[in-house]
Formats: sequence, C-alpha cells, structure tokens
Amino acid sequence: MLTVDFSRFPLAPGDRVLDLGCGAGRHAFECYRRGAQVVALDRNGEEIREVAKWFAAMKEAGEAPAGASAVAMEGDALALPFPDASFDVVIISEVMEHIPDDKGVLAEMVRVLRPGGRIAVTVPRYGPEKVCWALSDAYHEVEGGHIRIYRGDELLGKMREAGLEPYGTHHAHGLHSPYWWLKCAFGVDNDQALPVKAYHKLLVWDIMKKPLATRLAEQALNPLIGKSFVAYATKPHLPEMEVEVETEGETAPEKTAAAKPAAKRTRSATKPAAAKPAAAKPATARGAAK
Repeated sequence: MLTVDFSRFPLAPGDRVLDLGCGAGRHAFECYRRGAQVVALDRNGEEIREVAKWFAAMKEAGEAPAGASAVAMEGDALALPFPDASFDVVIISEVMEHIPDDKGVLAEMVRVLRPGGRIAVTVPRYGPEKVCWALSDAYHEVEGGHIRIYRGDELLGKMREAGLEPYGTHHAHGLHSPYWWLKCAFGVDNDQALPVKAYHKLLVWDIMKKPLATRLAEQALNPLIGKSFVAYATKPHLPEMEVEVETEGETAPEKTAAAKPAAKRTRSATKPAAAKPAAAKPATARGAAK
C-alpha cells in the first residue's frame, strides 16, 4: 500500500533514492522495482534487517531491473551519514509526526538532496487524526508515538522555510480513516471487536484484489477523509551571479554558480558510505503502514 503517488512523483531508472524512516520498506521496494539505486534508512534495527532480507529476495526473484541496487541501513534522521547532494530523490512517509525537531529533519533532507532533486513528505491528515486523538489517548500517548498533528499549510510552510519549493499535494487512504476510528473507539489493541475485524477484512481484500468498486470509493473519499496528507517539492538549483573575468585587458561579466559546482555525476556513482548504527527509532506511526 503506497502513500506516495509515483504518477505525480516521477522516478527514473538509476535515480539515487533515500527512503528516510523506511519502516517496513514499502516505498523502498517500489523504488527498487522501478530501477532506482535505493538506500532504505531507519533507526529500528529489527525493521532494517527485515527490509534487507526482502531486498535480497527481490533480487533473487528478478523483481528489480538490471542496474538497480538496494541497501538497508540504520541511521539517525537528524545526522544523516551522507555527503551533501547525495540523492536525486528523498521520501519520508509517516515519520515527521514522531520527531520533536522536525525542522532539523527537513534541513538534513535538503542537505543530502541535490539541487533540482525531488522530495515527498507524507503525514497523518489533520481532520482524521484529530478524531483519533479525541477517541483514544492510547492512540498517541505511547513511547515514540505521534507528538503533533500537522495542518497542510503548516507543513508546506516548514518545507518552504527549509528551502524547498512545493509543487503539489493530495490526500490518500480514504478507506483507512474509518478503520482507525473504529480501532480508537473499541481500543487500539483490541483487534477482536467485530466491527474492527470486519473492516480489516475489507481493507485486506481491497489491498490484495484492488477491485474497481473500492478504488472508486477511495478516490471519492480521499479529498474528504483521506488518512494521509502528501506533499511534493523540489530543491531549487543554486542561483547564478555575475563575476568579472579579465580577458586581454578587457573585463567581461561571466555567470557562475554561487557555490563551487560539484563534479558531473553518473548513474554508476558509488553509493554513500554507511555510518555506524544509531539508537533505536521511535515506534512505527499509527495510521497508514510504512
């Protein structure tokens, strides 16, 4: 179940992708299938080991095209172990609502994203999330749980402050909001309540079979009660400025980048080196699965 819509967030074979806070790896797996050079990073070592196993299984099964690569590693979102401009694409899905220093995380993502690169951010949507908080304290008052609820304009404002240029938004998982409302009403750990079990079966059927009826229903529900808010943005290219260049007694202006340009990259560029494992990540976000 993907939250990022790759028809709005195009991915080219060979793109260097960072799935930050990858969790169970759903977006990392999709990027790998599309031929990207993927780094899936999370602070939860147990989840990273599982993601690494799935990468290996996908490679053995021939699910990824030639030239694609995938690495799973532990790391800290506030101190990413990569040089500046290491990635063409960064995805962070259902993570920022857990982290106190969300501006720090945005700054790190912008640092490792190349100029002209793209970023996708998803968080729980304000309205459906407020209902969950109102129905159940246990939904969010847990170690590593949600510490804030974003309004869409608030998230976009923070992205702009970080130096990004948003270019699109949408809502996702309209069928999932009622499920979480039921979970909160009957107890977030009570999976045996009949309404919860029945709705869960519906969601599993929808994910596995993708019937037209539920696809149309979700399209209609997403603008109203979509569980996730999704924002897409680009990192602007460095501004150009004029400098004076002396030529045979004459002075002529020449445009140059504000910062020294990096050497031309190729798709076969060496992947960023892994850093030492960091501490365990907060618990996976409630709501749409990673």
